[in-house]
Amino acid sequence: MIRFALIFLLLFAATRTPAQCHLGDDLPFTPGESLTYSVFYHLNNIWVAAGEVTFSVSEETLDGQPTYHFVGAGGTLKKYDWIFKVRDHYQSNVNTTTLLPYQFSRHVKHQPAFLYRQYAFDYHKKEAYSITSANKKNKATTLDTIPFTDCTFDVLSAIYYCRSLNFNAFEQGSSIPLKLLLDNEVFNTYVRYEGKDVFKTKSGEFNCIKFKPALIEGTIFKGGEHMVVWVTDDENKLPIYIESDILVGAIRVYLKDAEGLKVTPKKN
Repeated sequence: MIRFALIFLLLFAATRTPAQCHLGDDLPFTPGESLTYSVFYHLNNIWVAAGEVTFSVSEETLDGQPTYHFVGAGGTLKKYDWIFKVRDHYQSNVNTTTLLPYQFSRHVKHQPAFLYRQYAFDYHKKEAYSITSANKKNKATTLDTIPFTDCTFDVLSAIYYCRSLNFNAFEQGSSIPLKLLLDNEVFNTYVRYEGKDVFKTKSGEFNCIKFKPALIEGTIFKGGEHMVVWVTDDENKLPIYIESDILVGAIRVYLKDAEGLKVTPKKN
């Protein structure tokens, strides 16, 4: 019965048109883009290659409407699974103009914990409908309704939204408001623009935009401005390096591979 209810909610919510939000003049990605990142963890004063994360963009029709389909997947390397196994999978279907989500799903396995959550967004009633299961057999499933306001993103669409911001319209040190639906609650957070920087990689130097998303404390990350992101200052706005403190230790994330980019990145 809950599955049929969710299908109805998804179809109902997807027919509603989300409000327009401020973005740059042109989106910095195209369908077919695929990014792979290596994740390093700070352990006992050394950096250890601990995991890998991938992001991809495709086109998909949802209830007759064209959408961008974002997928983010990541986990620990198999050789570290015996210590702490992580397998995360996120999906989001969004409006191709505003990047606001129609539906979002989060499938998380942090051994031994398990969580499946899916949202459907109704832009007429300004309500998101959530289905949650904390059991692999879909037992103890709950349905919730969460009110939201204009320009509210899920965690995956928020990543692409931040890439698409026109940072040239802001002064260094400015905070850019961001509303985020996470764990059945809407948080008023922000992205702080840190200015321009040159970032050196093994393949060359890149002119970059630097910013800090204000994090919401959870099972991994500390709350506040503990993450710094470098994206290329070009048409791709390509995230090439991320560093962040976490509740235990710290992580560094390096771009490993990039395919299907809008333009060829320019090195200095």
